[in-house]
Amino acid sequence: MLPKFLKPYHTKKSNLIRIGPNTDGGYVIDKRIINRTRTIITCGLNDDWEFEKDFLKKNNKCEIIAYDHTVNQKFWKERFLKDFLSLILLKKIKLNKIIDVFKYVDYLFFFRKNIKHIEKKIVSKKRNNKEITINEIMQNKKKIFLKVDIEGSEYEVLRDIKKNINKIDFLIIEFHDVDKNIRKIKNFLSKNNLKIIHLHANNYGGVNRNKIPKVLELSMLNLKTISLKNIKSKKKYPIMNLDYKNFKRREDIKIQFS
Repeated sequence: MLPKFLKPYHTKKSNLIRIGPNTDGGYVIDKRIINRTRTIITCGLNDDWEFEKDFLKKNNKCEIIAYDHTVNQKFWKERFLKDFLSLILLKKIKLNKIIDVFKYVDYLFFFRKNIKHIEKKIVSKKRNNKEITINEIMQNKKKIFLKVDIEGSEYEVLRDIKKNINKIDFLIIEFHDVDKNIRKIKNFLSKNNLKIIHLHANNYGGVNRNKIPKVLELSMLNLKTISLKNIKSKKKYPIMNLDYKNFKRREDIKIQFS
């Protein structure tokens, strides 16, 4: 059961749209933000840019900059060997396994021109040239769509995100170990123009003994960008035909609020 402060604010169902796949990597946003966006900043990439690819189909004028220090030549070599061996060992050839082997080719085709991947680690305090801060990233930027999935390190950069709040029109952030960091999340949300319009529990993480999801995906809209009724939503989460399981072979997590 989640605390009431995490309950999303009301927005018309017609404004909510899913971008990306109907599985892990897809997120729910307010469609009114799409054409306003000038820059998508992705913090944490791994091997999934389906969200960015889908967003670009709807607004091909925005630039995309992704930051992930773990996606490098070593990453791709290890991934290719793993996927190639997996394909060979299969008794029946599957299309998705063939696609996995050639993921690097898709990466090369997607990240070019105004779509960039920068091999730098997102940090709160820069110590070398392989690291970068949110403040540096957002310098001279505005009308930003910020997407953060950095596997627990998100708590280190919340202060910098808050400092740059006026530049951010929309925020997607994945919080890990929610049960252990509920106070940090509450502090971040307080005195903040970014308001939750949707949330989803990532079923990879499961729940703790108090049925609090360990991993939460929050979609947040800046009230200075688009007006929003100051009313808490009455929707039941997950929302049918909008939310989908991150992990298909496990039940989705139903969310209740105290």
